[in-house]
Amino acid sequence: MSNRNENQKRKAMSEVKILLSVLAVLALSCVLLVVLHRRMRSRRGRGLSGLEKAMQVYSKDYDDELPPKVSLAGYEDKSKPAGANCRVSKTPADLKYWLENMIWHHRFTDEEIRAATGMAQVKIDMAENRFDIRADNRPKRAEGSAILVLPYPGGRHPRIGFLEGAIDPQRETKFSVFTPWDANSYVVLDVPEAIWSNLGLTYLAHTHIDTIWSKQGIELEKLEWNRHEDGRLDIERRLPNGIAFGVKVRPTKEAVLMEMWLVNGTDKKLTDLRIQNCIMPKMAKGFEKQTNENKVLTNPYVACKSSDGKRWVITAWEGCYRPWANDKCPCFHSDPKFGDLEPGQKETLKGWLSFYEGEDIEAEFARIEATGWRK
Repeated sequence: MSNRNENQKRKAMSEVKILLSVLAVLALSCVLLVVLHRRMRSRRGRGLSGLEKAMQVYSKDYDDELPPKVSLAGYEDKSKPAGANCRVSKTPADLKYWLENMIWHHRFTDEEIRAATGMAQVKIDMAENRFDIRADNRPKRAEGSAILVLPYPGGRHPRIGFLEGAIDPQRETKFSVFTPWDANSYVVLDVPEAIWSNLGLTYLAHTHIDTIWSKQGIELEKLEWNRHEDGRLDIERRLPNGIAFGVKVRPTKEAVLMEMWLVNGTDKKLTDLRIQNCIMPKMAKGFEKQTNENKVLTNPYVACKSSDGKRWVITAWEGCYRPWANDKCPCFHSDPKFGDLEPGQKETLKGWLSFYEGEDIEAEFARIEATGWRK
């Protein structure tokens, strides 16, 4: 009887030890899972492979490299980006800027970020984790700040329709202007979308019809906007025949002031210098309807009205020869024209974009005119 009792006691103690061991393992596992979750700080909570988890956990400890002996083999992006204008950031600071641009402000999806950067998803995840960039931690803008203007990153087509008329849109001509009433709404300006001259279609910011360069098999260099701390943007391009042009963008509290200049660097006179400057409201809530019934065309002012009739986006260009709109895109234009230019001659035209809340658009046109924005 004594031996039987002793065996039962030993068996009970053994079962208790096993139970305690299981509980200890479970507790340790929970602690490790919490630590791993905090280290990863994954923005989307995707199911990641072991290698991907390792890269996210360690990505903060290296400037732009994986930990030693961890390879990206098999994780490169083998899919073709949407269009030929994706841009690969060459420095961590540049990548950080563009991720803030795309995630905080343009609210891009993963697919759109991949299309804009050409990066594999695992590298994007690593960078977002490293820089702590999430849609929910966008900094608040200071009250009274100038209108927010940002270079457009590409990756998301700025049109809704008539996409066959704008294949592979170039991002270096495009910038976004965010509305003062909704931080997630913006219009995309394409300045210039096209330049016509007596030579033919001299420049086009996407693929549609042949330019004088595509007819010769000449591919133009990819450029980027120069960014300034005060929010200004500028860019310039020199074409193969010596024609040069550039754009300056200066946001203020009231409006976005623009300049476009053009220099005749050829040895012959340039004539019929017509410019297309396009505004696309696809991503401005209340303005995206594919119609021209919400447009007011009063040279040089062109305005687009919101669906409730209380808000407006207004643009104008000095030397406007054609105010018009395209309901398919949708888009609207105040297209200017340069005067004839002799060899070496330069001319500058000024442009305007602003927002208005009210119902008397004609009175607002008069108020803008009184500012003397062309001077």
